[in-house]
Amino acid sequence: MASSSSSSSSSSAAAVGRLSNISNHLSPTGSNPLVKVSAEVSEALSSGLPVVALESTIISHGMPYPQNLETAKEVEAIVRESGAVPATIAILDGLPCIGLNLEQLERLARLGKNAQKTARRDIAYVVASKRNGATTVSATMFFAAMVGIPVFVTGGTGGVHRHGEHTMDISSDLTELGRTPVAVVSAGVKSILDIPRTLEYLETQGVCVAAYKTYEFPAFFTQTSGCKAPCRVDSPEECARLIDANRKLNLGNGVLIAVPIPKEHSASGSLIESAIQQALAEAREKNITGNAETPFLLARVNEITGGASLASTLDIALVKNNAAIGAKISVALAQLRSNKGTPY
Repeated sequence: MASSSSSSSSSSAAAVGRLSNISNHLSPTGSNPLVKVSAEVSEALSSGLPVVALESTIISHGMPYPQNLETAKEVEAIVRESGAVPATIAILDGLPCIGLNLEQLERLARLGKNAQKTARRDIAYVVASKRNGATTVSATMFFAAMVGIPVFVTGGTGGVHRHGEHTMDISSDLTELGRTPVAVVSAGVKSILDIPRTLEYLETQGVCVAAYKTYEFPAFFTQTSGCKAPCRVDSPEECARLIDANRKLNLGNGVLIAVPIPKEHSASGSLIESAIQQALAEAREKNITGNAETPFLLARVNEITGGASLASTLDIALVKNNAAIGAKISVALAQLRSNKGTPY
């Protein structure tokens, strides 16, 4: 008969095994047959070099071809110029690819909206049905964590929609930040969403939210939202120390680094923000609420600003700015871990 201590040890080992299985997607893996990591990204990760994950929804759904392809190449070039390796993530013919080559980027750009917009909930279906999927923030975070990429750059993150307390319309970006240890560099949250409730929800999820070189959480098109950021970081090195501490403590959640719109684009951003506020006022006057509000706001903002071109131009500018800062953060993080002898 086994002793009680032996039985206890076996139970503990089994429990640890179960926990390990649950959190496998949070650990780097180079052998998962369902995922293809490019040779460049794989070599960079194994060598401790800085890598930056990039989403692909902006390529497929953000703008038309060939502008989307040119933007994707320019963003990757910015990451390289700042000293990091870009890893654009997408699902092609059911195979998740981490690090797209030029041919794959062009294919995705030409597919456009024929590629399925893929959040975490859609991953299994897109893979199982061998479809093409463009990853959103949540799906990109998932795959970045799976292969060990700690920094991910995007334009803006989703949030809690207005009246979300009634509709439960809350972006999966927020829950992903609460359970996946990847740092997301973005321009904050658009004011078309409920920013105060978004920050409250992130707090509930245990997500560290840091504003870059400011005390105020940015609202994508404007540097200010009226909401104070929980903490402030003033350099790529500070960001790196924050990310490193978060991962070493095994907190299990992500970090959101919110970067304000550059001053050279703030005038254009203010025009769009003004249109958003006008549209919000009109929605209140017409008593448009719930699921009908967001489509109304988007359509009205386009009407007021004379089309989507101005917003699209700013979207691109913000992604490029975030890419430059995110790459510098990735470089600082790699250097920090190299100095400490910690694997990337």
